[in-house]
Amino acid sequence: MSASHHQPRVRRRSLLTGAGGLAVLAATAGPARAARSRRASRISRGTTLAYADLHNHTLLSDGMGEPELAFESMRSAGYDVAALTDHATDHALTGLTGHKWRQLGRLADDADRPGSYTALRGFEWSHSHLGHINIWFTDDYADLDTAGDTTELYDWLATTQGVGSFNHPGRQREQFGDFAYDPRVARHMVALEMINNGDDYLFGGWPEHHSPLSACLNAGWRTGLTGVSDEHGADWGHDRDKGRTGLWLTQNTRAGVLSALRARRFFASRVDTLRLDATADGVRMGGRLPLAKGDVKIRVDFHAGPDWAGRPLSLQVLRPGTTTPEVADLVHFTAGELVETTVPLDIADGDWVVLRVSDPALDNPTPGPEGHACNDFGLAYASPWWLTGGSTTAKSSTRHPSGR
Repeated sequence: MSASHHQPRVRRRSLLTGAGGLAVLAATAGPARAARSRRASRISRGTTLAYADLHNHTLLSDGMGEPELAFESMRSAGYDVAALTDHATDHALTGLTGHKWRQLGRLADDADRPGSYTALRGFEWSHSHLGHINIWFTDDYADLDTAGDTTELYDWLATTQGVGSFNHPGRQREQFGDFAYDPRVARHMVALEMINNGDDYLFGGWPEHHSPLSACLNAGWRTGLTGVSDEHGADWGHDRDKGRTGLWLTQNTRAGVLSALRARRFFASRVDTLRLDATADGVRMGGRLPLAKGDVKIRVDFHAGPDWAGRPLSLQVLRPGTTTPEVADLVHFTAGELVETTVPLDIADGDWVVLRVSDPALDNPTPGPEGHACNDFGLAYASPWWLTGGSTTAKSSTRHPSGR
């Protein structure tokens, strides 16, 4: 990566093997390591990686494909979890109706195979300038006649057991009322789309808007980070290099998927069969760090298959910034290696930490400020950690409950 891609605050470390420095640990050779499943983390236990696409459309709204074909298409493409989320608008001819909603439910129930394939019904609340929000795990849907703005949608969502996502942030001009925080649905809003179709939304809407990642997390939302295809064609799941979500599941069932979403135990990716897991002082991504200030050891398991073996990559440790994330650490590593780095964190600088993995040989098609270290090509994002100031009942976690 050229020097022009670095912010002054980025600390570049030499590759060290001692404590307190950076350690890049080569994967141990041998039959046992080679046989390890691509779905098993090398740094965590108790879960299995499932590949998910949680945002798709059909002829039931503005998609081009028959809804009866969608779930099987995604299953044949290798997905373990799939959702249909047609638009809920105020136009019955182009959006969901009661009949269409029930049809989606029947299709999902028919396709669902607990233990091997989870099929979900959801909807995309779609406002022309406030933004689009996906919601899953509800018995009914809310269109613009039911909920004409985000406040009314949050009123509705707060009465359900559903969970939601801020979609393609930065595309609509008002960006969810500048991500106005609503504590009533803090535990319901579990995701922020960072990769939608082929687009990286770290700098979505820049420079008219702040980075959606900064805007969302700085506002107090505790969302994990997803990648989705947002498919409107008829070949669901079969296009390469579109967004997808990696879910770390205890069981591949609807209950297991909901549990992982609520725990923010997932990552955003744009690469087929990519595996990403990360811990900070032993706490898995999506969790809370009972820390106000101090050094934190981050471990990353990143594997993207044989096509990526040996390729030079970058890991950015992102922290709160006013308009865009600050880069607290930049680590160069080789695909397939385990990565360890120790980063000093201080809750006075903000309570969230995000990891981004990128290809430094390619440019970000939607760059941020000149010289920003994330102006290269994003491959994956781990869900954040949140500093809690010393305990899981600290003020910051009380103000922004995640419901976990």
